[in-house]
Amino acid sequence: MSLAAYCVICCRRIGTSAASPQSLTRWREIRNIIKFTGSLILGGSLFLTYEVLALKKSLTLDTQVVEREKMKSYIYVHGVSLDKRENHGFAYEARKELHKAVRKVLAASAKIFRSPFADPFSTVDVEDHECAVWLLLRKSRSGDRTARLEAVQEMSGAHHWQDYQYRIIAQACDPRTLIGLARSKESDLRFFLPPPPLPSLKEDSSIEEELRQLLASLPQTDLDECIQYFTALALNESSQSLAAQKGGLWCFGGNGLPYAESFGEVPSATVEMFCLEAMVKHSEISTHCDKIEANGGLQLLQRLYRLHKDCPKVQRNILRVVGNMALNEHLHAAIVRSGWVSLMAEALKSHHIMEASHAARTLANLDRETVQEKYQDGVYVLHPQCRTSQPIKADVLFIHGLMGAAFKTWRQQDSERAVSEEALEDEDRYTTCWPKTWLARDCPALRIISVEYDTSLSDWRARCPTERKSIAFRSTELLRKLRAAGVGDRPVIWVSHSMGGLLVKKMLVEASKKPEMSTVINNTRGMIFYSVPHHGSHLAEYSVNVRYLLFPSLEVKELSKDSPALKTLQDDFLEFAKDKNFQVLNFVETLPTYIGSMIKLHIVPVESADLGIGDVIPVDVNHLNICKPKRKDAFLYQRTLQFIRETLAKDLEN
Repeated sequence: MSLAAYCVICCRRIGTSAASPQSLTRWREIRNIIKFTGSLILGGSLFLTYEVLALKKSLTLDTQVVEREKMKSYIYVHGVSLDKRENHGFAYEARKELHKAVRKVLAASAKIFRSPFADPFSTVDVEDHECAVWLLLRKSRSGDRTARLEAVQEMSGAHHWQDYQYRIIAQACDPRTLIGLARSKESDLRFFLPPPPLPSLKEDSSIEEELRQLLASLPQTDLDECIQYFTALALNESSQSLAAQKGGLWCFGGNGLPYAESFGEVPSATVEMFCLEAMVKHSEISTHCDKIEANGGLQLLQRLYRLHKDCPKVQRNILRVVGNMALNEHLHAAIVRSGWVSLMAEALKSHHIMEASHAARTLANLDRETVQEKYQDGVYVLHPQCRTSQPIKADVLFIHGLMGAAFKTWRQQDSERAVSEEALEDEDRYTTCWPKTWLARDCPALRIISVEYDTSLSDWRARCPTERKSIAFRSTELLRKLRAAGVGDRPVIWVSHSMGGLLVKKMLVEASKKPEMSTVINNTRGMIFYSVPHHGSHLAEYSVNVRYLLFPSLEVKELSKDSPALKTLQDDFLEFAKDKNFQVLNFVETLPTYIGSMIKLHIVPVESADLGIGDVIPVDVNHLNICKPKRKDAFLYQRTLQFIRETLAKDLEN
């Protein structure tokens, strides 16, 4: 039996025995064996430190066992209450002794941090093998930023420590160090304590009801139409009314049709999703973030996050809200206190790109030590997602098109067979986002950003029926977000698919008119267009002709060949680019795309994909797969990689 186990058993026996002479003798024996030198109490757990004294006289133990236990130094047991009403006898007395020991270790750590010049361990009772941990802790609080970064790097590289050493760091480090460890790729998860216990739900209340109350507590005036729409939808509907309506107007294109379709898989999360959609919109307003935090939103969102572990759509919106709140530096302390950093550290290591990327965005917004930029809603860094010593020399931006997304648009082309779970976990066999895996490995000196924005083919299926966003509106909004993320501070290459290419052109034209955006223009090196309809799309023509069926959205209407906005944009861009030395590569599909089971369209013909600048390369794929290479050695990816390397050759060499 180990010494640690013996001590615990003795304490338990004392607690169950009366104050007999035998128990008194046992208590004195334990006090002679163990000299308690300190403990740290946090989160319902207790760390015990002990030294072995007079072991040979008191107990007959194998010497090697003793030495092994001495080097472990700490044992970890569940915490217990010191309340006399719950504990009696010598167990209570023993626990009081342990409680006193807390003060000793805290005093020791205080001496270490207060003694920058003298030997901090000359008057402190700390084992030799513990010195490195405390020295790193002190270094992590240095006034020298370089020293702090070095300390975090050394901590994250420690993989040989005992369990208690990780726990010391977890309990004693400051928020800045904790966030740095969370953003360090190799950090052990034992650096992160479990989030604190969540407050109990109010009596006769439910998560759904508390979420509604939180939403109702937010300002309801001076909001744009979409925030008002989502908020009203969440507050006015109930689970019962939603279920009743699913067989009614929902089936005929009511405003809730997209929700009814998408929530059918997770009925229990339906109302929560309505509320979270509204909460995402509110969290884009700084003052509303303050209200969310003040009314317990961080804890309530954490309860939902744990409850819906198997519902990515719910978790995604929760992470969006927390990521938006992290844009406000005065809320960082509250986010750390509520335990979100521990959850984000775990999520960052996830194999699921969406979960990892949302966590990376939130942690980057929290990390003011190494990150100057701020990543607003819909802007995700695919590489590097962790702190790195690799200097970043250029940016590559990915902008999806109609009905696309920041991650799924850029996945590897699916084979005819369904992709197995094993393949999904092996990025060499299949990647859910080739810019994050293939491009990041081939060009590690790049910062790779992907953006996301809502689009729809028809107003009938719009997420927000009051939303009528033109290409001009979206480009202004997106340019503002990208500039906040530092786009323009380095050389830039823009990569876009379908309508995303029109947004790129509009952003550059608008940036050329604003002096404060001049760096975006000056640092743009080139553009890659995947089937961008510079001169219109057959999809738009088809949608307009059958408008009574599809009710084409504003963005679809703008893609028609006779669209004045599209022609003006093309003319403006060519005029703007004529004296610039931009490198341009145009890919275009040659195969038709199936829309449903009956409609087959060649969405962007070769003549429409010809910008008038750069090479035009036809590829035997359809519109959806033009940006999805089959393999890493496929022509689509290799030609893209070649263009990026050649265009940024001088920048990457410097």
